[in-house]
Amino acid sequence: MTEQDKPAGLTADDINHLLEQFEASDWRELDLRVGDTHLFVSKDGQARGIGRGPSAAPAPPSTAAASVPEPATAAPSAPAPQTAAGAPDHWVAVKAPNLGTFYRSPKPGAPPYVEEGQTVEADTEVCLIEVMKLFTPVTGGVAGTVRRICVSDGEMVEHDQPLLYIEPA
Repeated sequence: MTEQDKPAGLTADDINHLLEQFEASDWRELDLRVGDTHLFVSKDGQARGIGRGPSAAPAPPSTAAASVPEPATAAPSAPAPQTAAGAPDHWVAVKAPNLGTFYRSPKPGAPPYVEEGQTVEADTEVCLIEVMKLFTPVTGGVAGTVRRICVSDGEMVEHDQPLLYIEPA
């Protein structure tokens, strides 16, 4: 097979490297086509995405943290100012470090990393984000109590999308 006969495309390593570079950059979007591979990445949750044009419908509610109803255990003991997502201002959002699939447990059938109401430390692993078979563990980043889990297990998430909220201790 000659060099011209080889199929053009991106490998998983190529894509992982591009995602790392994208995360470290100040770019807002990356739209790349190599051979029959199309990669679209955006730091904007309202971006056009694959198959979306300028007149496309807005993102489905499942990608927005505000669409998740607040469970009874998430109510603070006293009224507090609310953020745009309906969480009190003092709650800390744990956000997706990259786009991918959100997993609450380390493997199918295993108990979730955390539950609402659970106390966590800053270095407690709270979930995994998977893209192209690369699993990124996500830590809470702050000691406190998990107050709201915003994403369903197996749901696609965008970069910087709130995954859960922690009320600092």
